[in-house]
Amino acid sequence: MTRSLSRRRFLTIAACAGLAGSSSGYAATERLTWQGIALGADVSITLVGPESITRPALARARLEIEAYEQRFSLFRPDSELVRLNADGMLRDLDPRWQSLLAACDRLHKITGGVFDPTIQPLWQAHARGTDLAEARARVGWERIALPGPGLRGIRLDKGQALSFNGIAQGAATDAVRDVLRMAGMTQVLIDIGESHCIGGPWYVALADPEAGQFAQVTLEDRAVAVSSPGALRISEGTTHILHPHAAAPPIWSSTAVIARDAALADGLSTAACFLTPEDLRASIAALPEVETVMVLDRQGKTRSLFAR
Repeated sequence: MTRSLSRRRFLTIAACAGLAGSSSGYAATERLTWQGIALGADVSITLVGPESITRPALARARLEIEAYEQRFSLFRPDSELVRLNADGMLRDLDPRWQSLLAACDRLHKITGGVFDPTIQPLWQAHARGTDLAEARARVGWERIALPGPGLRGIRLDKGQALSFNGIAQGAATDAVRDVLRMAGMTQVLIDIGESHCIGGPWYVALADPEAGQFAQVTLEDRAVAVSSPGALRISEGTTHILHPHAAAPPIWSSTAVIARDAALADGLSTAACFLTPEDLRASIAALPEVETVMVLDRQGKTRSLFAR
């Protein structure tokens, strides 16, 4: 599986402004930007402030990114997720695992099962041209034994495998935000496939692979995630974002979610690709952290389905 095939996002950082004379007290030109790759995504972190503060803070952020890579990457043969998929069980889980699994379980229930990390066997079957019906029979988040009384780890059902490509990037983004806040940063833009900012305003352009830029949003202490099924295809006529239980194509060309947390925005934007406006509004009603949801239809028309 190549890195490019894992990409679930098509989000462009257009510009950042409004930083000079902000409450941080730092000039906008005192800026440190780092770029790398993590969890199959291009990573960019921009920190505003003197280097005596930004460089140590960035070093902490990079350590946190590495921690998420060690746990949830499908591209590292030694990651805990790869080991879980091979062995079917992890006996003990740290707080990063606990938090991610809880978020997945919540989104699975709220979206009526459309968000489902057990999609990995179906994704592989499309990519390899193997039996789709057999692969779809392995999908089912409710069949996983999650941590709870009598179980400190996680156990998969026979033949199951997980992919957190629809949420781990957002979770890592939130974790980096928390690390940088603790380091005293007040003006930061983080992009790990999803974007999250500390302070602001930060101006972010949202783009679709076919229609191009379809919106620009202003963020202050908020996250935005965009899912575009057409950004990649894993087989002829099949986009890389799959419905876990049906062969139906995505409803929307792109979906965008603004929320207080990037993991939630990430997961909801993934599931939203298959949700009707009515189902999407019902899901949002149970998610007070969500502030705005936009969708781009196949005709290139942008619609705001929800805004708090």
